[in-house]
Amino acid sequence: MTKLVINPSKKQSKINKEIYGHFSEHLGRCIYEGIYVGEDSPIPNKNGMRTDVVEALKHIKIPVLRWPGGCFADEYHWKDGIGPKETRKKMINTHWGGVVEDNSFGTHEFFELCEQLGCEAYVNGNLGSGTVQEMSEWVEYITFEGVSPMADLRKKNGHEKPWKLDFFGVGNENWGCGGNMNPDFYANEYRRYQTYVRNYHPDHPIHKICCGANVDDYEWTSEVLKTTHNHCLKELHGNMDGLSLHYYVHPEGWEIKGSATDFDDKVWYKSLNKALFMETLIERHGHIMDEYDPEKKIGMIVDEWGAWYTVEPGTNPGFLYQQNTMRDALIAGITLNIFNKHSDRVKMANLAQIVNVLQSVILTDGADMVLTPTYHVFDMYKYHQEAMLVDSSIETETIGVEEEWQVPNLTESVSVAEDGAVHITLTNLSVDKDYEIRTILTDYQVNEVKGEIVHGEMHEMNTFETPDQVRVKEFNEVEKTAEGIKFTIPKCSVLHLEVR
Repeated sequence: MTKLVINPSKKQSKINKEIYGHFSEHLGRCIYEGIYVGEDSPIPNKNGMRTDVVEALKHIKIPVLRWPGGCFADEYHWKDGIGPKETRKKMINTHWGGVVEDNSFGTHEFFELCEQLGCEAYVNGNLGSGTVQEMSEWVEYITFEGVSPMADLRKKNGHEKPWKLDFFGVGNENWGCGGNMNPDFYANEYRRYQTYVRNYHPDHPIHKICCGANVDDYEWTSEVLKTTHNHCLKELHGNMDGLSLHYYVHPEGWEIKGSATDFDDKVWYKSLNKALFMETLIERHGHIMDEYDPEKKIGMIVDEWGAWYTVEPGTNPGFLYQQNTMRDALIAGITLNIFNKHSDRVKMANLAQIVNVLQSVILTDGADMVLTPTYHVFDMYKYHQEAMLVDSSIETETIGVEEEWQVPNLTESVSVAEDGAVHITLTNLSVDKDYEIRTILTDYQVNEVKGEIVHGEMHEMNTFETPDQVRVKEFNEVEKTAEGIKFTIPKCSVLHLEVR
């Protein structure tokens, strides 16, 4: 029997709700068709936003949404996406599929979406091909309340009051699609651009996000922090509130990636092993950040993460459309447990992407909508938002087919909500073995336990023909004991227990 030990009274760090954030890029059918169908669409909508998608996202308590990219951000010129839609500029989306971008979804539409979702706004600015003036004027357009050229333009375009802008990314992937810059060059550009991202509302400051590393590029992290902290007052911590990190799980590597639905046990464990690498990245980049920011004033912002496979057969390769199976549910559960355990440093994360792209939580086809296995994991994990991480540890054994890609059989994280409920999330990475868990809750009297689970054969998925193949089910097989609880977690599953 496996032992899980939890000490609910030993609180460690707050799990920011933003860790459960999402990402929407002008890529494939994410924005258009996925979120935005236009006011004249026969698909039910409110001001162009799909009602079914908005309601589904509200159900999982989406806390923050990142937009407009991604690589698209550093070729996006915001003035193309304001004013009467019939006069907005059309452009070719050179990064994603070579299709026409008509800019019918722009700044006003994004903030309308955030208002409908009740979530925070994370806007990514154009440092790669834009100017300081352009970025500065966008912030003014969004947030300034008084008399100014950009505030007047916003009012002319139909929005009298400014919006709340919570997070602003100063460039994206500037080591690659955002300009192919060296770290010291980008860091100096960051210093210059962020100067003009004005906080017009001291009571609601904009949190500035600096472009961090691609995967394990520790030199980037080190050089960027060195340059941003040079000749900078200590209390300004490099003039940033967050430093980003991007990491995707490619089962067969960047070039081939591998199928989203056709894989064997070897590829299953290889994928989960790569998902677990997120912890190594957080620890190693975090160690560098500690040198410059020992008080952890700078949040690690994992604003692109998830599984990236070869696109579905017959779809546009530039649209990055892929299916979503139980493997993705495990990748999501594993990764979110890691974020929770490192919530002292990880302050926001954004799954890539929200609808119809990469490891999405929702798929659409015309008027039809499907919730993916990943969606259901976010639904179960939403109780961690704003809760306190508490001390926990679990016994594990190493499993897998190939020695190089072996994994621990279980991962976990535990938090205590404001109302005192203990929320336990567990993943069973095995494709063929259940595990009996003896849970010890230190100095805690268990009165009530509620459980819910997502599980199934590793290839199971939701399609438009079978939309409920994978879903959240009640889990009632929990026995109360003198020291806590006892239960068996099934193979290939993600489990949430609420203990009171």
